[in-house]
Amino acid sequence: MAEVASNKEGYSYQEYNDTQKNVFDLNTFVGDLNVEEDTNSDDISLEGLQQELEECKNDDVVANILSKGTKLREYTKGVENNIRQVELDSIQDYIQESDNLVSLHDQIRDCDNILSQMETLLSGFQTEIGSISSDIKILQEKSMDMGLKLKNRKVAESKLANFVEDIIVPPRMVDIIIDGEVNDEYMRTLEILSKKLKFVEVDQMVKMSKALKDVQPELEKLRQKAVSRVYDFIVQKLYALRKPKTNIQILQQNILLKYKYIVTFLKENGKEVYVEVRGAYIDTMNKVLGAHFRAYIQALEKLQLDIATSSDLIGVDTRNTSLFSRGREPLKNRSAVFALGERSKILKEVEEPALIPHIAEASSSKYPYEVLFRSLHKLLMDTATSEYHFCGDFFGEESIFYDIFAGPFAVIDEHFNSILPNCYDAIGLMLMIRIIHQHQLIMSRRRIPCLDSYLDKINIVLWPRFKMVFDMHLNSLRNANVRTLWEDDIHPHYVMRRYAEFTASLIHLNVEYGDGQLDLNLERLRMAIDDLLIKLAKTFPKPKLQTVFLINNYDMTIAVLKEAGPEGGKIQMHFEELLKSNTALFVEELLLEHFNDLIKFVKTRASEDPTATTEKPITVGEVEPLVKDFGSRWKVAIELMHKDVITSFSNFLCGMEILRAALTQLLLYYTRLSDCIKKIVGGSALNKDLVSISSIMYEIRKYSRTF
Repeated sequence: MAEVASNKEGYSYQEYNDTQKNVFDLNTFVGDLNVEEDTNSDDISLEGLQQELEECKNDDVVANILSKGTKLREYTKGVENNIRQVELDSIQDYIQESDNLVSLHDQIRDCDNILSQMETLLSGFQTEIGSISSDIKILQEKSMDMGLKLKNRKVAESKLANFVEDIIVPPRMVDIIIDGEVNDEYMRTLEILSKKLKFVEVDQMVKMSKALKDVQPELEKLRQKAVSRVYDFIVQKLYALRKPKTNIQILQQNILLKYKYIVTFLKENGKEVYVEVRGAYIDTMNKVLGAHFRAYIQALEKLQLDIATSSDLIGVDTRNTSLFSRGREPLKNRSAVFALGERSKILKEVEEPALIPHIAEASSSKYPYEVLFRSLHKLLMDTATSEYHFCGDFFGEESIFYDIFAGPFAVIDEHFNSILPNCYDAIGLMLMIRIIHQHQLIMSRRRIPCLDSYLDKINIVLWPRFKMVFDMHLNSLRNANVRTLWEDDIHPHYVMRRYAEFTASLIHLNVEYGDGQLDLNLERLRMAIDDLLIKLAKTFPKPKLQTVFLINNYDMTIAVLKEAGPEGGKIQMHFEELLKSNTALFVEELLLEHFNDLIKFVKTRASEDPTATTEKPITVGEVEPLVKDFGSRWKVAIELMHKDVITSFSNFLCGMEILRAALTQLLLYYTRLSDCIKKIVGGSALNKDLVSISSIMYEIRKYSRTF
């Protein structure tokens, strides 16, 4: 219908009615049309019919028509009639809706008018918007220009504000610097003043400004006043360190460090005054610490226990020494000259607090020098650590420490130089060497290098002194007077006991250090004692006594070395070999004393073959006396051997071991004799006189049970 309306758009209403009448005539005309076609027409072509039939075979409508048997021409005519009827119905509907179509046409025309007006109006708007866009672009450019100017002005304002703030001298700051109390606020004001002074000195642009000419004189006056005031203040605090009984560390930590910026300010703005303050502190602490260490050393000297003198040597006979010469040393401390004993505990107490002299003096306690040495150096380490940290924090210079401690080092060196030449205690010297080593490790763990050179120096001084005292002991053995030292006693000699205790002490102190030089010195000492002991043994008239003397001394030495620890090493092994060889020698001498004939026969004839045709074969008559003699007194002889061993050897266990070795060797000799008799012609006649091996074994076990 819309299509019809568009075709009729240019016509008037009257023309429309005329058209309506023509439609009715057309209807009548159409009704008379004949659509039948001539079946005999030559224009009909059947080409492609088969293909179309194939395509329509599956069509439902075609299939339905064919199923009813309707003729296609009739069916076509019916369809055309239906179409014509529909067309007539559509035209009738169009006629009925003609009024609405006319109204729609009017409305469309009105809309066209309105849209034309809108188009005109929008065109005007577009023109105006184009001009507005140009204005906005101009405004945007102006805005960007104004933003850039604003940014530049803000930067200029900021720099100018900073310049004014850095160069201006507020009245409040002037009042605090001149009249204010030196406190935290004063420190903050000093920092501000220092920034202003740096500002006018560093920036070249500032130096060219006119404002500086007005402000610089005032800043210089403030600087001078501030330097003067803080100098007086800090010097006053430093002088407080000189007051007696002042706790220096508390004063440093709680007061001086609180005002450490004063030193920084002086270093930056008053170099000459800073040098004076630094010198005043060095001078003060040098004297104060020197006095403190001097007083402490004097108090420690009252607690010193003398251990050894120049005559307390391994090879020196001290039995006839005058009692008056050892008046300072109690008798119970004589053993400490050579034996380590409880003195080794000091190495486990290296980090214990230093001794408090008046407490120790009140209890009447006395200590070996290594205890005082450790205490003095423990105090030195703690004081040095505290002072080293303070110098770094307060002055920013750790090197100032060495100037401060020149005084204390001098006091300690003076004391040490007076003590060391009179020190003959080798064990004490070795303990001090080990203490210094421990102190070096402690300072290394603390990461404080300030005492490295001092501790190295002490170590270098101690070793030569130890070597000198050690050589005195060595020479005392090499140059010993055998007649003076000899005693008619086969038990361990006191010189050998000194040596054993002395060696065991040094071996124990060298376990964790493995000092090869000390091992070489101990080997030299061992060779000297070997020579001296052989000389002492030879003074006994009988070889048996000489052997017993050596065995007793070797056994005692081994026992002392084992008590010191299982680290006897080569020296212990050396004495064990000597003990073994001398024990075998004593066993032979003991058996020869009681079974001389039997042993000689076994050694000379028992290895021969009795059946062999020799010039002098072994006969029953030759061995019969030996058998009967052994059978009659072997038990008594063993008992005598037992008593001899008991009285000869100081160490019961060692004696029983030697007795068991002797009885075992006796059993071997007698077994060889028995085997020899079995091979002699007619030797079976002596079987009744032979002692059974089991009987001898029983006696051996009986004495072994007492072991």
